[in-house]
Amino acid sequence: MSVSISPTRTSPQSSGAFFLKAATRLWFATALVGQTGFILFILGFYGTRTITGQFSAWNDKPLLTGHVEGDFAGNLVFAAHVLLAAVMTLSGLIQLIPNIRKSAPRLHRINGRIFLLLAVILAMTGIWMTWIRGSQASFDSAIAVSLNGVLILVFSAFTIRHAVRRRIRDHEIWALRLFMVAAGVWFFRVFIMAWSLIGRGMFKASPDLQPVIDPVLEFGSYMIPLLLLELWRAARASRSGMMKTAVALLILFATGLMATGVFGTIKMMWLPYL
Repeated sequence: MSVSISPTRTSPQSSGAFFLKAATRLWFATALVGQTGFILFILGFYGTRTITGQFSAWNDKPLLTGHVEGDFAGNLVFAAHVLLAAVMTLSGLIQLIPNIRKSAPRLHRINGRIFLLLAVILAMTGIWMTWIRGSQASFDSAIAVSLNGVLILVFSAFTIRHAVRRRIRDHEIWALRLFMVAAGVWFFRVFIMAWSLIGRGMFKASPDLQPVIDPVLEFGSYMIPLLLLELWRAARASRSGMMKTAVALLILFATGLMATGVFGTIKMMWLPYL
């Protein structure tokens, strides 16, 4: 009996899986650059001014409500909210690195608890500053910030619940969802700059269109990443190579927009104030 050996052919499913994995890594690399820039800006701008006691200099960068003379509680909450955002962002990035999860599980668990705690604190202080301190650009933006905060609290609860019950797969899913909504503030800035650099010219947007665009950016800053995450999860679980490829292309498109927003944010929003 003879056995013929034919050249190995790559199946559509394995090709789709390869493209999806490559697109995911590129998305993460772009997010890593952008969020690292966010961390460095917070430390370089707010961190240095806070450490040196130049609290009024927080207002050197245009803010809704930064330092307010005589408002000790509000200023304290603002400082904690902004500075802890840098720690939470770094913590979230560490949680997404597979090698750390595998080679340093203890660090992963400890860092995960730090991320969860800070996410809850930032959600609560964000809601407090919005409604109690009155730091809001509009009613729509206040609702968007509040919904973002509520989702962070809900997703944190589910993440903890599944971790306690040792449902690791469910825990990881909710932790990814938490990462997306916890990064809402960062995504919002990236979305603004992507729209400013691409959207305005492409759609020849007039000022009359801004009242429509603003809510899309405000709510979309965390709803769109959540949707992309769910599509990614569905594609990974699917046996269809076509679906994997289609979602990979969508992620690449989103990554291109995100990269544009990251570039604009770093160059126009952060570097001028450092």
